Amino acid sequence: MAEKKELLEEVTIRFAGDSGDGMQLTGMQFTNTTALFGNDLSTFPDYPAEIRAPQGTLAGVSGFQIHFGSIDIHTPGDECDVLVAMNAAALKANIRLLKQGGIIIANIDGFDTKNLRLSGYGEENNPLTNGTLEKYHLYQFDITKLTRNSLAESGLTTKEIDRSKNMFILGFIYWMYNRPIENSINFLNEKFSKKQDILDSNIKVLKAGYHFGETTETFMTRYDVKKAKMVPGAYRNIMGNQATAYAMIAASQKAGVNLFYGTYPITPASDILHELSKQKVFGVKTFQAEDEIAAICSAIGASFGGSFGTTASSGPGIALKTEAMGLAVNLELPLLIINVQRGGPSTGLPTKTEQSDLLQAIYGRNGEAPIPVIAASSPGDCFGAAYEACRIALEHMTPVILLTDGYIANGAEPWQYPTAESLPPIHVQFEKPKTNAEEKFLPYKRDEKLSRPWAIPGTKGLEHRIGGLEKQHETGNISYDPENHEFMVKMRAAKVDKIADYIPLQKLDSGNEKAKVLVLGWGSTYGSIKTGLIQARAEGCDVSHAHLRHVFPFPKNLESILKNFDTVLIPEMNNGQLIKLIRDQFLIPAIGLNKIKGLPFNASEIKDKVVELSK
Repeated sequence: MAEKKELLEEVTIRFAGDSGDGMQLTGMQFTNTTALFGNDLSTFPDYPAEIRAPQGTLAGVSGFQIHFGSIDIHTPGDECDVLVAMNAAALKANIRLLKQGGIIIANIDGFDTKNLRLSGYGEENNPLTNGTLEKYHLYQFDITKLTRNSLAESGLTTKEIDRSKNMFILGFIYWMYNRPIENSINFLNEKFSKKQDILDSNIKVLKAGYHFGETTETFMTRYDVKKAKMVPGAYRNIMGNQATAYAMIAASQKAGVNLFYGTYPITPASDILHELSKQKVFGVKTFQAEDEIAAICSAIGASFGGSFGTTASSGPGIALKTEAMGLAVNLELPLLIINVQRGGPSTGLPTKTEQSDLLQAIYGRNGEAPIPVIAASSPGDCFGAAYEACRIALEHMTPVILLTDGYIANGAEPWQYPTAESLPPIHVQFEKPKTNAEEKFLPYKRDEKLSRPWAIPGTKGLEHRIGGLEKQHETGNISYDPENHEFMVKMRAAKVDKIADYIPLQKLDSGNEKAKVLVLGWGSTYGSIKTGLIQARAEGCDVSHAHLRHVFPFPKNLESILKNFDTVLIPEMNNGQLIKLIRDQFLIPAIGLNKIKGLPFNASEIKDKVVELSK
């Protein structure tokens, strides 16, 4: 019987299995191949919170979702068309995400009595045979057995063989969606170049999965998803943490200063360290400190010495850094602080995403210690947002906080990377030596931006005091004078407020300048909002969208934009934080839409709320 081919505009696939089943690797390989093929895409890696959760349990399920197509893709998809379930727990944890009529590809070996018991189905209640999956298209193969058969003569142990079963399913999905396998073969050659037996076995299983699709009569349909019509240019697939690291390097090169990164590992920010540590060719210095406090203090020391000090963490680590952040405010030195947000409070949901640190970023320090706050909206936008945060820090002599989150830090999308010439300049000027003995250096004398000079220690004539005690205006001497303290507090605030004169005015992302509803977003809600509003307009809603990159200070024209709309809706993955700032500053009765589940918004959730408000 001839195979059937079907043309699709978009597809969402979710790979799910135990933490040791290699679902993240499988998903990323399919993603990279799909990006090279020319599809637009968005991904959502969904890690378990437990490092060593028992195999076969719901707590140990690891998932990876990819949404790709020949059309513009902005989210990883609300519901998946295909669910790959390597065991019973993976099916139980993810079946709610599969659309009715969707495809289930199940590994029969993962539905034995032990796995059924551990997953909570019960030993006598196998969903593959009890009829509960009738509304889906169920295809069940013994992937473990097929993998073992293909490597029966390899000489590897059963445990070693079973580790490569993810390559079998990857090969099968490549066949199913008419993708080439060569990119993954190249990846395996690089990864296992010194382990020939492991290399040969993985390639053999990958090809076995592909050829299984060609020979099996169980699954007779293949799908074609054509290339997307994208703006001409050079693209690569990029994850948010990678983009952040590349932006830091680009900014340091543009500014002509050395980049120093002092940090302490924490989920989900650690990949920034991993990426920067590879880039010594650009003069990048990375330092893994003994704790979060030492990490930020080392970065402050680097900036004092004339390098660009940077650091990153997630919410709990940012809390530890706050006293040193106040020191950086007092010293008025450039410093980049990256917060890759995750679910809280405390340890909270360390592998899940949230936008709950906005108020911490703006207010979370002792004393009056204002710091500009920038937010990235997508994996690719992490580059632009991080570059802008670096520019503000270096040109305005101030610490800056960059907010990303676990969703966009670990997610991926095609990114049209810029040339060095296309990046805006970053102007840095160190204070020149004082050759005239009578010429007194004033370390807190301010320029038109209200910024103080950047004085490198050891430079002739630029001796000055350093530390966390209050400084006297201009001289920088220690001062306990009440009038001077109030003056300096207000001056530091005015300096941050004045940054609004040097950032772009707010623009609408879509919609009319005046409409019934404006959806105001920030951070990683961008893709869900954009997709949800496309759906809402298709139902006749008069709605516009504005998305903030500069969260503090706000763009100067934001108030005038907001007042053009009857209703302002603010979706946030928190309990309502931006909405507090908008209500406080502009006295606008905005409406909140909040989701605090460790998961990003579905586009349908945005659409449904807009439809409700449009009635």
